[in-house]
Amino acid sequence: MLNKLKHNKFKILTAVIVVICFAVIRMFERKLFYDPFVTYFSADFLSIPYPPVENLKLFFGLFSRYFLNSALSLLLIYALFRDRDILKVSLFMYIFFLVILLGAFFIILEFFPDGSWLLFYVRRFIIQPVLVLLFIPGFYYQLQNSKK
Repeated sequence: MLNKLKHNKFKILTAVIVVICFAVIRMFERKLFYDPFVTYFSADFLSIPYPPVENLKLFFGLFSRYFLNSALSLLLIYALFRDRDILKVSLFMYIFFLVILLGAFFIILEFFPDGSWLLFYVRRFIIQPVLVLLFIPGFYYQLQNSKK
């Protein structure tokens, strides 16, 4: 077991650093990103209307947070699997989900004033590194199946 730890020390170190970076982004989210929904969703958001937002500023805040989380997630995926094809697929999927999620977020914000729960979950996928929690087991399973 010690040999496995020594052999995988780069993977372990990278994973620890990435998780710390995720935590730092989360700790300083109010200082780093414009997001009036932080306080909105911590209140009783089902009974109050959406807060006033500056759409362009909100877009860049959400985009920059998604970009940072995606870059860290891609670094983690590459460190764990050391496979450029997996990295390319992951990059494509992150770009695809960026377009879908940001589009859905602003459509819900503009056209569905009663869609608080839907907005909550779409925003959660944008601001949290949830996708990496889905991709890593998926790629691991795929690699294990391809070896058989």
